[in-house]
Amino acid sequence: MSTSVITAKNIVKTVSTNSEQLTILEKVNLEIKSGESVAIVGTSGAGKSTLMTLLAGLDTPSEGQISLLEYPISELDDEQRAKIRGESVGFVFQSFLLIPSLTALENVTLPCLLAGQEEDTERALQLLKSVGLDHRVDHLPSQLSGGEQQRVALARAFMLQPKVLFADEPTGNLDQHTAETVVNLLFELNRKHGTTLVMVTHDTTLANQCDTVYRMQAGHLYTSEQEVA
Repeated sequence: MSTSVITAKNIVKTVSTNSEQLTILEKVNLEIKSGESVAIVGTSGAGKSTLMTLLAGLDTPSEGQISLLEYPISELDDEQRAKIRGESVGFVFQSFLLIPSLTALENVTLPCLLAGQEEDTERALQLLKSVGLDHRVDHLPSQLSGGEQQRVALARAFMLQPKVLFADEPTGNLDQHTAETVVNLLFELNRKHGTTLVMVTHDTTLANQCDTVYRMQAGHLYTSEQEVA
């Protein structure tokens, strides 16, 4: 039986403005199993990216509890949460976030240095080969297309063999053909490494390839079987 990798119970997130307090998330509950692929869809401003940052321990909720890999991550401090992310979590963002002065190979091995580990060049080369970029290892990001940069980012995300991978609009800056290539690679790497995948996207075609789809609307989270009020 698959174990729970992420659980969220009664999550509320509020932020204060000059004139009022805004509720971004309202009583959100979910459970994600080991190896599961999950999509969170919704329009801009629905709260889906906020939810992902909370689930990944990049921020803490105003109310409720979040468990990540059996750690009570919503109750830990910044340093403790960062340690868990460094050891067990990977990220793929819409904007790639590659270091401009580093080659493709150096960008992929960067997580090793950040985690205080020795650079595993052999594994980085294998990952770049798996995303079709073994001929571009010495190129800087400025010498790569958008699709190639996102494939480098994918390889980097799997460098430390994360147990959970968070992807925030991973195809948002790509044309349709390149997006399809990246999506296929994302799910292929997900299956190969048995990584739990949590994806935020507005692309319903992409979302429907996941095991489970949630929809965010006005700070509320619904499963695909639930009616949205």
